[in-house]
Amino acid sequence: MEIIRKNMVTGRGLTIHRERELAWLTFPALEETGIVSHLFSTRLGGVSQGYLGSMNLSYARGDAPENVDENFRRIGEILGKERADFVSTDQTHTANVRKVTGADRGKGITRERDYQEVDGMITDEPGLVLSAFFADCVPLFFVDPVRRAIGLSHSGWKGTAGKIGRVTVEAMEREFGSNPSDVLAAVGPSICGSCYEVGEDVAEQFRAAFAQEEQGRPFLTERGGGKYLLDLWEANRRVLREAGILQEHISMTDLCTCCNPQFLFSHRASGGKRGNLGAFLMLKP
Repeated sequence: MEIIRKNMVTGRGLTIHRERELAWLTFPALEETGIVSHLFSTRLGGVSQGYLGSMNLSYARGDAPENVDENFRRIGEILGKERADFVSTDQTHTANVRKVTGADRGKGITRERDYQEVDGMITDEPGLVLSAFFADCVPLFFVDPVRRAIGLSHSGWKGTAGKIGRVTVEAMEREFGSNPSDVLAAVGPSICGSCYEVGEDVAEQFRAAFAQEEQGRPFLTERGGGKYLLDLWEANRRVLREAGILQEHISMTDLCTCCNPQFLFSHRASGGKRGNLGAFLMLKP
Protein backbone atom coordinates (compact mmCIF):
# COMPACT_ATOMS: atom_id res chain seq x y z
CA MET A 1 0.00 0.00 0.00
CA GLU A 2 3.02 2.34 0.04
CA ILE A 3 2.24 3.78 -3.38
CA ILE A 4 -1.25 4.70 -2.21
CA ARG A 5 0.01 6.60 0.82
CA LYS A 6 2.49 8.42 -1.39
CA ASN A 7 -0.21 9.55 -3.80
CA MET A 8 -2.79 10.82 -1.33
CA VAL A 9 -1.35 14.19 -0.44
CA THR A 10 -3.48 16.96 -1.97
CA GLY A 11 -6.50 18.77 -0.56
CA ARG A 12 -7.98 16.92 2.37
CA GLY A 13 -6.96 13.65 0.75
CA LEU A 14 -8.64 10.30 1.04
CA THR A 15 -8.95 7.75 3.80
CA ILE A 16 -8.16 4.12 2.94
CA HIS A 17 -10.36 1.52 4.62
CA ARG A 18 -9.45 -2.16 4.67
CA GLU A 19 -11.44 -5.16 5.84
CA ARG A 20 -9.94 -8.51 4.96
CA GLU A 21 -9.39 -8.38 1.16
CA LEU A 22 -11.70 -5.40 0.70
CA ALA A 23 -10.28 -1.90 0.26
CA TRP A 24 -12.22 1.30 -0.36
CA LEU A 25 -11.74 5.06 -0.14
CA THR A 26 -13.65 7.94 1.45
CA PHE A 27 -13.28 11.70 1.68
CA PRO A 28 -12.99 12.97 5.29
CA ALA A 29 -14.72 16.25 4.44
CA LEU A 30 -17.86 14.44 3.29
CA GLU A 31 -17.83 12.02 6.22
CA GLU A 32 -17.53 14.90 8.67
CA THR A 33 -20.93 16.28 7.60
CA GLY A 34 -22.49 13.33 9.44
CA ILE A 35 -25.36 13.13 6.95
CA VAL A 36 -23.93 10.86 4.24
CA SER A 37 -22.31 7.51 3.66
CA HIS A 38 -20.10 7.23 0.62
CA LEU A 39 -17.19 5.35 -0.88
CA PHE A 40 -15.05 4.94 -3.96
CA SER A 41 -14.22 1.31 -4.64
CA THR A 42 -10.85 -0.18 -5.55
CA ARG A 43 -10.26 -3.32 -7.57
CA LEU A 44 -9.61 -5.30 -4.37
CA GLY A 45 -11.97 -7.53 -2.43
CA GLY A 46 -14.34 -8.95 -5.03
CA VAL A 47 -14.84 -12.32 -6.70
CA SER A 48 -14.28 -11.49 -10.39
CA GLN A 49 -11.42 -13.22 -12.18
CA GLY A 50 -8.61 -12.42 -14.62
CA TYR A 51 -8.34 -8.86 -15.91
CA LEU A 52 -11.70 -8.16 -14.22
CA GLY A 53 -10.24 -9.14 -10.86
CA SER A 54 -11.51 -8.72 -8.45
CA MET A 55 -14.03 -5.99 -7.53
CA ASN A 56 -15.55 -5.43 -10.97
CA LEU A 57 -18.80 -3.46 -10.78
CA SER A 58 -19.92 -3.65 -14.40
CA TYR A 59 -22.40 -6.06 -15.93
CA ALA A 60 -21.22 -4.99 -19.41
CA ARG A 61 -17.53 -6.01 -19.38
CA GLY A 62 -17.99 -9.74 -19.95
CA ASP A 63 -18.13 -10.79 -16.30
CA ALA A 64 -20.43 -13.50 -14.97
CA PRO A 65 -23.55 -11.74 -13.62
CA GLU A 66 -23.37 -13.71 -10.38
CA ASN A 67 -19.86 -12.34 -9.77
CA VAL A 68 -21.04 -8.76 -10.22
CA ASP A 69 -24.06 -9.45 -8.00
CA GLU A 70 -21.74 -10.64 -5.24
CA ASN A 71 -19.44 -7.66 -5.68
CA PHE A 72 -22.40 -5.29 -5.30
CA ARG A 73 -23.56 -7.24 -2.27
CA ARG A 74 -20.16 -6.63 -0.64
CA ILE A 75 -20.29 -2.91 -1.44
CA GLY A 76 -23.83 -2.81 -0.04
CA GLU A 77 -22.61 -4.46 3.14
CA ILE A 78 -20.15 -1.60 3.70
CA LEU A 79 -22.97 0.92 3.28
CA GLY A 80 -25.52 -1.12 5.20
CA LYS A 81 -27.80 -1.41 2.15
CA GLU A 82 -29.13 -4.09 -0.23
CA ARG A 83 -28.47 -4.17 -3.98
CA ALA A 84 -32.08 -3.12 -4.51
CA ASP A 85 -31.32 0.21 -2.76
CA PHE A 86 -28.85 1.27 -5.48
CA VAL A 87 -29.74 3.39 -8.52
CA SER A 88 -27.23 3.86 -11.31
CA THR A 89 -26.37 6.25 -14.08
CA ASP A 90 -26.64 5.33 -17.77
CA GLN A 91 -23.31 6.81 -18.72
CA THR A 92 -22.87 8.03 -22.30
CA HIS A 93 -20.51 10.97 -21.63
CA THR A 94 -23.26 13.60 -21.55
CA ALA A 95 -23.81 16.51 -19.18
CA ASN A 96 -27.32 15.29 -18.35
CA VAL A 97 -28.36 15.16 -14.68
CA ARG A 98 -31.48 13.40 -13.39
CA LYS A 99 -33.33 13.79 -10.09
CA VAL A 100 -33.97 10.31 -8.70
CA THR A 101 -36.43 9.21 -6.02
CA GLY A 102 -37.45 6.05 -4.22
CA ALA A 103 -39.37 5.06 -7.35
CA ASP A 104 -35.98 4.61 -9.09
CA ARG A 105 -34.62 2.26 -6.45
CA GLY A 106 -32.78 -0.68 -8.02
CA LYS A 107 -32.68 0.72 -11.56
CA GLY A 108 -29.56 -0.34 -13.40
CA ILE A 109 -28.69 -2.92 -10.73
CA THR A 110 -31.63 -5.18 -9.92
CA ARG A 111 -34.07 -3.93 -12.58
CA GLU A 112 -34.01 -2.18 -15.93
CA ARG A 113 -33.53 1.55 -16.21
CA ASP A 114 -36.31 3.50 -17.93
CA TYR A 115 -34.02 6.45 -18.68
CA GLN A 116 -31.03 6.92 -20.96
CA GLU A 117 -28.02 9.22 -21.33
CA VAL A 118 -27.76 10.21 -17.68
CA ASP A 119 -24.27 10.90 -16.33
CA GLY A 120 -25.30 12.62 -13.10
CA MET A 121 -27.94 12.10 -10.41
CA ILE A 122 -29.28 14.14 -7.50
CA THR A 123 -31.63 13.28 -4.66
CA ASP A 124 -32.86 14.45 -1.28
CA GLU A 125 -34.29 11.05 -0.31
CA PRO A 126 -32.40 9.16 2.43
CA GLY A 127 -31.37 5.56 1.91
CA LEU A 128 -31.11 5.73 -1.88
CA VAL A 129 -27.56 4.89 -3.03
CA LEU A 130 -26.48 6.99 -6.01
CA SER A 131 -24.06 4.95 -8.14
CA ALA A 132 -21.72 5.84 -11.00
CA PHE A 133 -18.87 3.91 -12.59
CA PHE A 134 -15.32 4.70 -13.62
CA ALA A 135 -12.04 3.48 -15.08
CA ASP A 136 -10.22 6.82 -15.66
CA CYS A 137 -13.04 9.40 -15.80
CA VAL A 138 -13.61 11.79 -12.91
CA PRO A 139 -16.11 11.07 -10.11
CA LEU A 140 -17.70 14.20 -8.66
CA PHE A 141 -19.44 14.03 -5.25
CA PHE A 142 -21.75 16.79 -3.96
CA VAL A 143 -23.22 17.19 -0.47
CA ASP A 144 -25.46 20.04 0.70
CA PRO A 145 -25.59 19.70 4.51
CA VAL A 146 -28.08 22.59 4.82
CA ARG A 147 -30.79 21.33 2.46
CA ARG A 148 -29.75 17.70 3.02
CA ALA A 149 -29.35 16.94 -0.67
CA ILE A 150 -26.67 15.11 -2.64
CA GLY A 151 -25.38 14.65 -6.17
CA LEU A 152 -23.01 12.28 -7.94
CA SER A 153 -21.69 12.75 -11.47
CA HIS A 154 -19.45 11.04 -14.02
CA SER A 155 -17.17 13.57 -15.72
CA GLY A 156 -15.03 12.30 -18.57
CA TRP A 157 -13.50 14.74 -21.01
CA LYS A 158 -16.85 15.32 -22.72
CA GLY A 159 -18.65 15.80 -19.41
CA THR A 160 -15.92 18.14 -18.20
CA ALA A 161 -16.05 20.21 -21.38
CA GLY A 162 -19.85 20.24 -20.95
CA LYS A 163 -19.35 21.28 -17.31
CA ILE A 164 -21.47 18.55 -15.76
CA GLY A 165 -20.21 19.67 -12.35
CA ARG A 166 -21.89 23.04 -12.80
CA VAL A 167 -24.99 21.40 -14.27
CA THR A 168 -25.23 19.20 -11.17
CA VAL A 169 -25.02 22.17 -8.81
CA GLU A 170 -27.62 24.07 -10.85
CA ALA A 171 -29.94 21.05 -10.67
CA MET A 172 -29.53 20.97 -6.88
CA GLU A 173 -30.34 24.69 -6.73
CA ARG A 174 -33.43 24.22 -8.89
CA GLU A 175 -34.79 21.07 -7.26
CA PHE A 176 -33.80 21.50 -3.61
CA GLY A 177 -33.04 25.19 -3.14
CA SER A 178 -29.36 24.51 -2.54
CA ASN A 179 -27.02 27.47 -2.18
CA PRO A 180 -23.72 26.67 -3.96
CA SER A 181 -21.77 28.28 -1.13
CA ASP A 182 -23.16 25.59 1.22
CA VAL A 183 -22.28 22.66 -1.05
CA LEU A 184 -19.26 20.47 -0.39
CA ALA A 185 -17.70 18.81 -3.44
CA ALA A 186 -15.04 16.16 -3.98
CA VAL A 187 -13.04 15.31 -7.09
CA GLY A 188 -12.25 11.61 -6.91
CA PRO A 189 -9.55 9.23 -8.20
CA SER A 190 -9.16 9.34 -11.98
CA ILE A 191 -6.52 9.73 -14.65
CA CYS A 192 -3.95 12.43 -13.94
CA GLY A 193 -2.70 15.26 -16.14
CA SER A 194 0.63 13.50 -16.71
CA CYS A 195 -1.05 10.38 -18.14
CA TYR A 196 -3.98 11.76 -20.11
CA GLU A 197 -2.88 12.60 -23.64
CA VAL A 198 -5.47 14.02 -26.06
CA GLY A 199 -5.50 15.32 -29.62
CA GLU A 200 -6.11 18.72 -31.14
CA ASP A 201 -9.87 18.13 -31.46
CA VAL A 202 -10.29 17.67 -27.69
CA ALA A 203 -7.87 20.51 -26.89
CA GLU A 204 -9.87 22.88 -29.08
CA GLN A 205 -13.11 22.06 -27.25
CA PHE A 206 -11.45 22.82 -23.91
CA ARG A 207 -9.97 26.08 -25.15
CA ALA A 208 -13.44 27.15 -26.26
CA ALA A 209 -15.24 25.96 -23.12
CA PHE A 210 -12.80 27.59 -20.71
CA ALA A 211 -11.80 30.67 -22.68
CA GLN A 212 -13.23 33.22 -20.24
CA GLU A 213 -12.27 31.51 -16.99
CA GLU A 214 -9.65 32.18 -14.35
CA GLN A 215 -6.00 31.70 -15.20
CA GLY A 216 -4.76 29.25 -12.61
CA ARG A 217 -2.60 26.18 -12.96
CA PRO A 218 -2.66 25.23 -16.67
CA PHE A 219 -4.90 22.26 -17.42
CA LEU A 220 -3.77 21.89 -21.05
CA THR A 221 -0.08 21.38 -21.90
CA GLU A 222 1.12 21.12 -25.49
CA ARG A 223 3.44 18.20 -26.23
CA GLY A 224 3.96 18.78 -29.96
CA GLY A 225 2.66 16.89 -32.95
CA GLY A 226 -0.89 17.95 -32.18
CA LYS A 227 -0.86 16.18 -28.81
CA TYR A 228 -1.67 17.66 -25.40
CA LEU A 229 -1.75 16.60 -21.77
CA LEU A 230 -5.13 17.33 -20.21
CA ASP A 231 -5.53 17.81 -16.45
CA LEU A 232 -9.16 16.90 -15.77
CA TRP A 233 -8.71 17.50 -12.03
CA GLU A 234 -7.83 21.16 -12.52
CA ALA A 235 -10.49 21.61 -15.20
CA ASN A 236 -13.15 20.20 -12.88
CA ARG A 237 -11.91 22.35 -10.00
CA ARG A 238 -12.50 25.40 -12.20
CA VAL A 239 -15.97 24.12 -13.13
CA LEU A 240 -16.87 23.73 -9.45
CA ARG A 241 -15.58 27.22 -8.64
CA GLU A 242 -17.58 28.64 -11.56
CA ALA A 243 -20.66 26.90 -10.13
CA GLY A 244 -20.23 28.92 -6.93
CA ILE A 245 -18.66 26.27 -4.69
CA LEU A 246 -16.11 27.77 -2.31
CA GLN A 247 -12.49 26.70 -2.77
CA GLU A 248 -12.33 25.56 0.86
CA HIS A 249 -15.33 23.30 0.20
CA ILE A 250 -13.60 21.38 -2.61
CA SER A 251 -11.71 18.20 -1.71
CA MET A 252 -9.16 16.95 -4.22
CA THR A 253 -6.91 13.95 -4.51
CA ASP A 254 -3.99 13.19 -6.78
CA LEU A 255 -4.62 9.44 -6.83
CA CYS A 256 -4.32 8.48 -10.50
CA THR A 257 -6.06 5.40 -11.88
CA CYS A 258 -3.51 5.03 -14.68
CA CYS A 259 -0.52 5.29 -12.32
CA ASN A 260 -1.98 2.66 -9.94
CA PRO A 261 -3.42 -0.14 -12.12
CA GLN A 262 -2.78 -2.75 -9.44
CA PHE A 263 -5.14 -0.90 -7.10
CA LEU A 264 -7.61 0.81 -9.46
CA PHE A 265 -9.03 -0.08 -12.87
CA SER A 266 -7.70 2.08 -15.71
CA HIS A 267 -8.98 1.93 -19.28
CA ARG A 268 -5.86 3.57 -20.64
CA ALA A 269 -3.35 1.53 -18.63
CA SER A 270 -5.06 -1.76 -19.52
CA GLY A 271 -5.80 -1.03 -23.16
CA GLY A 272 -9.49 -1.47 -22.41
CA LYS A 273 -9.20 -4.87 -20.69
CA ARG A 274 -10.59 -3.90 -17.30
CA GLY A 275 -13.54 -3.83 -14.94
CA ASN A 276 -15.32 -0.81 -13.49
CA LEU A 277 -14.78 1.04 -10.23
CA GLY A 278 -17.79 2.50 -8.46
CA ALA A 279 -18.59 5.75 -6.69
CA PHE A 280 -21.47 5.57 -4.21
CA LEU A 281 -23.20 8.30 -2.21
CA MET A 282 -26.22 8.07 0.12
CA LEU A 283 -28.02 10.36 2.53
CA LYS A 284 -28.28 8.68 5.89
CA PRO A 285 -31.81 8.00 7.13
